[in-house]
Amino acid sequence: MKVLFLEDVTGVALGGEIKEVKNGFARNYLIPKRLAVPATKDALQRVERLSKDAEQKRLKLLADMKALGEALDGTRVDIEMRAGANGRLYGSVTNAVVAAELSKATDREIDRRTIDVADSIREVGEHSATVRVHPEVTATLSLLVYPAGADPEEFAQSLQEDEQTADGDGEAETEVEAAAAAGPVEAEASAEQ
Repeated sequence: MKVLFLEDVTGVALGGEIKEVKNGFARNYLIPKRLAVPATKDALQRVERLSKDAEQKRLKLLADMKALGEALDGTRVDIEMRAGANGRLYGSVTNAVVAAELSKATDREIDRRTIDVADSIREVGEHSATVRVHPEVTATLSLLVYPAGADPEEFAQSLQEDEQTADGDGEAETEVEAAAAAGPVEAEASAEQ
């Protein structure tokens, strides 16, 4: 069945286009939801106006999503989870959990399918996630997963302190290892002389 699309249908057609679709798809989905109308002579006369209207909607939506993407890019989302003493979570942080927290923070509905978390997060700490707010717009989020009952700011501060301490200890260990490695070599060199 040939139909004239009144609005954009993702993966099918853009508003104002005329396409051949399956009869059941047109009758049961497109026409009842007013996404398309049968391609009659009267409908074909509206093609130009519908194309312009659909293009304006697309441009407005893209501008809106770019603004949202810029606002989300680099933001930190705090996620409170139950965790054991060793920092392992009881459960995991998934894209659905991130979407719920992000929706609370932005007062907008964020679909869980638009969020990419590399793996299910099973430990407290800092992690990252990517949000596809539009096919042309993505944003990177910083996730702070902290144990239940802790203050997120204090936990983030303790993570930074632990990281700085680890960096300082790591340098000391490498210096000690270097001295230990150099020691036996120097002893062998003096024994040969």
